[in-house]
Amino acid sequence: MLTGIQVTLIGGDARQLEVIQKFSELDAAVTLIGFDNLQNLFSGVTKASLSPTTLEKTDAVILPVVGTDENGVVDSIFSTSEMVLSDEHVSALPKHAKVYTGMARTYLKELCAKHDIQLVELLDRDDVAIYNSIPTAEGAVMMAIQNTDITIHGSQCMVLGFGRTGLTMARTLKGLGANVKVGIRKQEHFARAWEMGFSPFYLSELAQQVSNIDLLFNTIPTMIVTAQIIANIPHRAVIIDLASKPGGTDFRFAEKRGVKAMLAPGLPGIVAPKTAGRIIANTVTQLIMEDVTTGRNAR
Repeated sequence: MLTGIQVTLIGGDARQLEVIQKFSELDAAVTLIGFDNLQNLFSGVTKASLSPTTLEKTDAVILPVVGTDENGVVDSIFSTSEMVLSDEHVSALPKHAKVYTGMARTYLKELCAKHDIQLVELLDRDDVAIYNSIPTAEGAVMMAIQNTDITIHGSQCMVLGFGRTGLTMARTLKGLGANVKVGIRKQEHFARAWEMGFSPFYLSELAQQVSNIDLLFNTIPTMIVTAQIIANIPHRAVIIDLASKPGGTDFRFAEKRGVKAMLAPGLPGIVAPKTAGRIIANTVTQLIMEDVTTGRNAR
């Protein structure tokens, strides 16, 4: 249980509802900031405005998956008011407090570092990224079905990257009966992809490998699907870029050439917010429980 622990959620989307529910069940004291329009108020949960006073006794701050923009703005679908996490807010936090988010931009990293507040980026964790890869792959399949006139079964699919998301994406496509090529950099990944029944190739051969594909799924967050690559892709092909913004595709050239290309970051929160929220909730509560246990043992 988290009795006596003060948790403050600032902004977010439908995923945060699962986080609120989890902390409420564990008897934490939960304060919501930026949830003005939320109708379902959970038991033991209070609403407040963003101010230094509100944060003075907080043990954990939970921000949206994309914590803030580079100006400190925190998005919330439950409020129409703009919220800016500023220097005075973070300076008001107790030194033992932690800030949890999915990924942090430079602004948030520098702000927390300035005040010696620990920042935890959940999407850097292998467990969270692997769990999230499941709704990501399902959402990508949904987009592929919506934007093609062929079945995935029997199609020529390509996945770029064989990391946490790439592996799940490739396995999902293969399970649906697709012929799956996987673009890889490391020798050990090449061997593993071959062992799993995929058709691996090194990314240096990408321009030659794309000539017959129907669907391309990119998970590499650097410019990899360049104009040169797109020039070799069949016009019928669809590119679904799963990397974080701005993705790894030359979208301007794809449009010019008439190849459909879509940037699709954040699919877990779009296609399965309940599942994605549970992943965040379970991870953050586990981390806080570990801190509480460590603190008790230290005493």
